[in-house]
Amino acid sequence: MADKKKRLVVIGGGAAGFFCAVNAARQHPALEVIILEKSNKVLSKVKVSGGGRCNVTHACFSIADMVRKYPRGANFLKKTFHQFFTTDTIEWFRERGVALKTEDDGRMFPVTDSSQTIIDCLLREVNKYRVEVRMSSEVKGLKHTEYRIQHTEGGNHVTRPFVIELSDNRSLAADFVCIACGGYPKASMFDWLKGLGHTIEEPVPSLFTFNMPGNSITQLMGVSVPDAHVRITGSKLSSQGPLLITHWGMSGPAVLRLSAWGARELSASNYQFNIQVNWLPTYNENSLRDELQRLRFELAAQKISNRNPFGLPQRLWDYFLEQAGVGIDIRWADLPAAAQNKLVKVLCAQEFVVRGKTTFKEEFVTAGGIRLAEVDAQTMQSKLVPHLFFAGEILDVDGITGGFNFQHAWTSGFIAAGAIAKS
Repeated sequence: MADKKKRLVVIGGGAAGFFCAVNAARQHPALEVIILEKSNKVLSKVKVSGGGRCNVTHACFSIADMVRKYPRGANFLKKTFHQFFTTDTIEWFRERGVALKTEDDGRMFPVTDSSQTIIDCLLREVNKYRVEVRMSSEVKGLKHTEYRIQHTEGGNHVTRPFVIELSDNRSLAADFVCIACGGYPKASMFDWLKGLGHTIEEPVPSLFTFNMPGNSITQLMGVSVPDAHVRITGSKLSSQGPLLITHWGMSGPAVLRLSAWGARELSASNYQFNIQVNWLPTYNENSLRDELQRLRFELAAQKISNRNPFGLPQRLWDYFLEQAGVGIDIRWADLPAAAQNKLVKVLCAQEFVVRGKTTFKEEFVTAGGIRLAEVDAQTMQSKLVPHLFFAGEILDVDGITGGFNFQHAWTSGFIAAGAIAKS
C-alpha cells in the first residue's frame, strides 16, 4: 500500500533551508518535512551574522535599487523579489513577534540586538509545524529517477522519486528535495550535485579583508574612517565607504564590497594586487592642493601636527604626516612645497600592496554555485530535474555585506516552499 503522505527533504540547516521547511510545512500541513544538517548545529551563520546581532535584511524598498547590491545574480533576483521582498521579510517576522529596526546605514536587526531572537523564532516554527531536524546528517549522494522507486518504510511500500545517500551509509527517500546547503569553498564538494546534470559555476570566496603583511599602517589597527575611496590599481574595480585598519591590513564596508565585486578577478590574481586609497574622497589631488594652500594662510602660525583640519583620527593624521616627511614642529606657513605635494599624494592616492586575504569574521560568502539558467526563478525548481529545488547560497547569487545575502535566503526559501506546497 502506498503511503499518501508526501515528503520534502531540505538539505541544509541554515537560513534558506529553515525558511523553506517551515513555510512549506505551514502551507501544506499534510507534508512531511525533514531538514538534514551535516554539522551538529543549525543556523550557525545566523548566529554569527552582524557581530551576533543578525543582519536580517536591508531597508531598501526598490527592487531596482536592491538588485544593484548583488555582484552576481541581479537579473535572476529581479524576478524573485517580485514574489517575496524586504517588506515581506519584515512582515513575516513581525507576525511572529519579532520586530526589526533600521540602523543609519540601512542594515536591519531585531530590536533585541540578538541573533538568538531570529534563531528562536525559526525553531518555534519548526516545532509548531512538526518539521523534523536531523543533525550530523551529511549528504554524499542524491539519485533521481522518473520512475518512482519503491522503498519499504515501517512495513509499507512507498514510492518516491529521490534517494538521498548519507555519509553513514543510511539513505532516505523523498518526493521533493530542496538543496539549501550554502556555498562551498571547493568545487569538488559539489560533486554529488553534478550527477544530476547541473552545472556548477566555480566557487570563489567573496566578502574578505585585504592582508598587507609588513605594512606600517597595521600598527594603527582599530582606527577607522567613515568615508574612504578604495580602487584596485590596473582595474575598474573601486568602492567607497567606511574603512577599518586591522592587525592584518584593511577591512570595513569599502573593502568588503570591493572583495565581493572583484571576487573572480582577485581570485585569478591569487590575491596579489595593489590598491590606491583616497582618504578624503571629497577631494582630488588638485582640489586638495588648493585647500592646503588656503590652510597655509589661514592656520599659518599653528603646528600642522596639532591642527588636523580634515577630521581624521589623530593617530592616522600623525601617520600621514610621517609618511609625507612633515616634522612634528613644522608650522603650516613653513610647509615645504615638496612635503606638501607628498602629503597630497598620501591623502588622495596612497598605494598599498595586498598579499592575501582573510575571511571576514565567520561571515564567509561564496561566489559561484548552481548556474542560474538551469533554475526557474518563479519556483526555484530545477529546469533539469522535476521536484528538485534550490534556495540560498547554493545558487550563483551573492550580495555585498549589509543583509543582502540573508534577503536572498528568505526570498528563495519562501518561493521554493510555495511551489512545493502547491505541487
